[in-house]
Amino acid sequence: MTKTQHRRSVSDYLSTLPTEPETDLPIELISLETSQPRRYFDPEKLEQLADSIRKFGIIEPLLVRQKGSSYFLVAGERRYRAAKMAELKTVPVVVRELSDEEALAVALVENLVREDLNPVEETEGILCLLALELQISVEEVKSLLYRLDNEQKGKATNNVIGSEKQAQIKSVFEGLGQSWQSFVNNRLPLLKLPNRILEEIRKGTIAYTKAKAISTLKNEDQQKILLDEAIAQGLSLTEIKQRIKTLKEQQHNNNDDDEENLFKQQVNKTNLLLKKAKPLKNTRQQKKLLRLLSEIETLLTNTEISKEKELEK
Repeated sequence: MTKTQHRRSVSDYLSTLPTEPETDLPIELISLETSQPRRYFDPEKLEQLADSIRKFGIIEPLLVRQKGSSYFLVAGERRYRAAKMAELKTVPVVVRELSDEEALAVALVENLVREDLNPVEETEGILCLLALELQISVEEVKSLLYRLDNEQKGKATNNVIGSEKQAQIKSVFEGLGQSWQSFVNNRLPLLKLPNRILEEIRKGTIAYTKAKAISTLKNEDQQKILLDEAIAQGLSLTEIKQRIKTLKEQQHNNNDDDEENLFKQQVNKTNLLLKKAKPLKNTRQQKKLLRLLSEIETLLTNTEISKEKELEK
């Protein structure tokens, strides 16, 4: 489907649910789409679902579409994976006729309404959904959202973004029951986090609020150590912030020590050169050197006077 062809709005998919008759299909005939939006599945939770499926079967059918003699999964990948673990031969499905664009939109929406979707995948899913709705790239969507946010905050000229696009953006977020402003300010920054931290958020081993705090550490080694400790010890956000404060104070003190050592080295080096120095033949250079020495003397004298005044207080 091209941009010029008629297409349904992504907003129309937000209430899409299987309504066609349910049928059973051999699981070996079902393949995964290459563009499935979900990437991480908790192995333990998958095993729990597989146990449930062994006892009670699949309660909600999978949504598939047919292309030629093949069937491709549109929605229900977690149930599909658990069914394979449970060694089911057939699974209940609803077969629906969908274009590539429609299939991706439905898969995105189906994942976004799930409570167990991690914040990173949810953020990426919403961006993909908006990209489909607006018919632009994900990077363009990010730029558009930041511009819209700047408009709302008075940091950019109003109406830079067309009213139609604004309406489309707001419609998608309303359909998802979310605030686009909160998404821009709290979720988009997640995608700028280091890959190691993003991976742990995907796994659900650490809350994104804690991950964001840890990412403020510039030292990668410190960042990694604190991340591992936060996960292993189950540190609270308050405990993480306290450790970050301590690490930054230590770093600041180390920097002060480094500057003091550098200062002493430079003074010693300059002092040796001055002891070896002889009057310069070049009059201009001689005057410049005397002027600099006079400025150093004045600066040091004023510093000593300031220290004495502080002690007298």
